[in-house]
Amino acid sequence: MAKYPRVREQNIAVFGEAGSGKTVLVSSFYGPTQEGSYVNDLWDLVARQTGQGHRLYQNFLGMRDSATVPMQTRFANTTYEFSVKLKAGDEHGGPKRPFDELRLAWHDYPGEWFTEDPSSAEERNRRSDTFRSLLRSDVALLLVDGQKLLDYAGEEERYLKSLLGNFRQNLMRLKDDLLAEDGRLVEFPRIWILALSKADMFPDWDVSTFRDLVILKASEDVERLRSAVAELIETPEALSIGEDFILLSSAKFQLKPGDPQPVDIDVKQRVGLDLVLPIASLLPLERRVLWEQRMTIPRKVVDSLADGAEVIAAALTGAKYAKFDEVIKKFAKTDRRADFVVKVLPRLAQAVEMAGPKLKTMNEEARAHNDHLRAMLTQFKLDLDQGVRDKVLRAQK
Repeated sequence: MAKYPRVREQNIAVFGEAGSGKTVLVSSFYGPTQEGSYVNDLWDLVARQTGQGHRLYQNFLGMRDSATVPMQTRFANTTYEFSVKLKAGDEHGGPKRPFDELRLAWHDYPGEWFTEDPSSAEERNRRSDTFRSLLRSDVALLLVDGQKLLDYAGEEERYLKSLLGNFRQNLMRLKDDLLAEDGRLVEFPRIWILALSKADMFPDWDVSTFRDLVILKASEDVERLRSAVAELIETPEALSIGEDFILLSSAKFQLKPGDPQPVDIDVKQRVGLDLVLPIASLLPLERRVLWEQRMTIPRKVVDSLADGAEVIAAALTGAKYAKFDEVIKKFAKTDRRADFVVKVLPRLAQAVEMAGPKLKTMNEEARAHNDHLRAMLTQFKLDLDQGVRDKVLRAQK
């Protein structure tokens, strides 16, 4: 069996009611990277299924060239698979590199399943099976539809309570099926980011404005959702819901009063989508370090929590992966918490704590030495930090 390329796959689950913009978001995430004018000196984004990539790019071109919004996909549970392929000429390729290719699985959960009962036992089973496919994800985005916030202006709590309540009820309907075999789940999304889709409708808002609205209008409903998720998982203390927020916009849509169809779509005015890869790649590592510094997490949960964190940390810091891996394997054999705290956690924390001028210098050095993997990951971290400074992203501290 071929040893290369060695692949690191990250998963992200996207939930949103029908019409909340999920298809537009994934099309705008992928489409701009396929334009002839797009330049990235480190990596290329490739759709692993050619037909799927063509459809997403077609959606994007329709928005760009004829102000046409993609048709809604009803009851379609789709996983979009992308490969982030490093550019040729990487001096640090070969067996010493922790991994060669980053993949992103973007799981799209049908919006209709939030609000409509299953029509048959077969559909009920399909919903359960679809949800199980999302359990590999460390990160989930729960979309808050900006258009509906506008529709409920002044009484936003009605929409937010409905959205969060419907999702909580959906989880409760799936609970028995999910827990039937082995009880509480070890592998489950632990980071739930509340995302304002269609954020271009609120040009004066930053992410704190969005967060404040959710807390003011629906804090109890967020907590009920958190409690519902906590009932499903082992070690519910390692869970973030209502602590991370992001603004997302696929483009700037110009509308005519009373007409839902846009007259112009500026696809260059995107918000937040460039943070999807950094969030999927690095936020689980950061959260794992935070939780392990605060609490003792059972080994079986650690193994599923931010799976591959050690590999990401080694690539990010430039550590020699063979030595890094040796330390990890020794801990795996003994499973002693003291060994972990002394020998493993500091190495993970080092990757998380890089910031500011030092991080920028590391990125520049990696680029100068054609270490494309390290340059990509340090750039992802720079992008996350910039997203926080630009008040597009608000992450738990």
